Amino acid sequence: MATFRPFPAVRPVKELVSEVAALPYDVMSSEEARKMAKDNPYSFLHVDKAEIDLDPSVDLYDPCVYEKAASNLKRMIEDGVYLKEEKPCFYIYRQIMDGRSQTGIVGCASIDDYRNNVIKKHELTRADKEEDRVHHVDVCDANTGPIFLTYRNKSAITDITKKWIRFHEALYDFTTDDGIRHTVWRMDDETINEELKALFERIPAFYIADGHHRAASAVRVGEKRRKENPDYTGEEEFNYFLSVLFPDEELSIWDYNRVLKEWNGHTPETLLAELSNCFDVRKWEKGMCKPKERHTFGLYMDKQWYLLKAKEGTFDSEHPVDRLDVSILQKQVLTPVFGIEDPRTDDRILFIGGIRGLEELVRLVDEEGMSAAFAMYPTGIDDLMEIADGGSIMPPKSTWFEPKLRSGIFIHQLK
Repeated sequence: MATFRPFPAVRPVKELVSEVAALPYDVMSSEEARKMAKDNPYSFLHVDKAEIDLDPSVDLYDPCVYEKAASNLKRMIEDGVYLKEEKPCFYIYRQIMDGRSQTGIVGCASIDDYRNNVIKKHELTRADKEEDRVHHVDVCDANTGPIFLTYRNKSAITDITKKWIRFHEALYDFTTDDGIRHTVWRMDDETINEELKALFERIPAFYIADGHHRAASAVRVGEKRRKENPDYTGEEEFNYFLSVLFPDEELSIWDYNRVLKEWNGHTPETLLAELSNCFDVRKWEKGMCKPKERHTFGLYMDKQWYLLKAKEGTFDSEHPVDRLDVSILQKQVLTPVFGIEDPRTDDRILFIGGIRGLEELVRLVDEEGMSAAFAMYPTGIDDLMEIADGGSIMPPKSTWFEPKLRSGIFIHQLK
């Protein structure tokens, strides 16, 4: 069964939390991060994307980037931007976006649960991206970004969080520039925390919703520390990694769209002819084409939208991976038509999170010279869990969760 425990958080002082909190490092480019952190010395991007404080010519994976991250974190702690809790606590973290809320518990998950597949994965990681976060965690000596975990909802856990919220004052309550409200409560009652730990131990599995690279790197650093400390007991902080655990019923998965940079020898006419072998293709005259059901896709090219519907027999409806829309597009379009065998490493494809809207797809095609864009229907949370339970892997970039967890609100030091 699963292990989830409280931890002695390093967290921002209340007066600065709204300036510290930042989007995850992997949803923006370095240039975007520089703009976001401009004139804000407290932004956690100075830690999570420390290259913004170095010359743009510096390689992202240069050792000096990780050293800068560690020195920035140390400075922020020494300058009183952060404080450290004296005792381990759980925290409740609620986000409200467009009137919809998701409420999770912040704590630490076990690297052994990850190794033993109690914490289930649904994506492969890229070696270079994983190595980057290994160095970042190791040099900073801390988990600086939480892993987004989910579980099949247990009413007893939800009841405890609701009761705590009802009778306790919030530790933080602020709204970010994108209109998302973030509220945090500290659960400092040891009896309640022990009750929560026991309830988590009855849960058969946690699932990584977002943060596969962060999770894998945290585990690798923990394994490294174990080798360096052969007399470890298992209770040391490096045996655990920072996470926020949400019930599945509260999560929202958005579309994760695809943009192709090149035609691979095709024209709009030949592409439509190719697609008609596997899809019913219809010109769309009602504005932008946002899919409303599974196995449908919006296609934008040459200033025109089309609606595609996968024909029967083009996918295995009984296989949970094959029936995913991202799998259908990969097998029927990206590989045979555009020659993209591995979308994780092929630089001819871009992945655009649904938060940017279909307008971004149109802009990339019309203004940036991309060839075509595909608007996707979102993957379901039930699909994610079924695939992870079966030990299978989704295609890359199958899920985009919103709202994103903010980094910098909680830091888990490894010693």
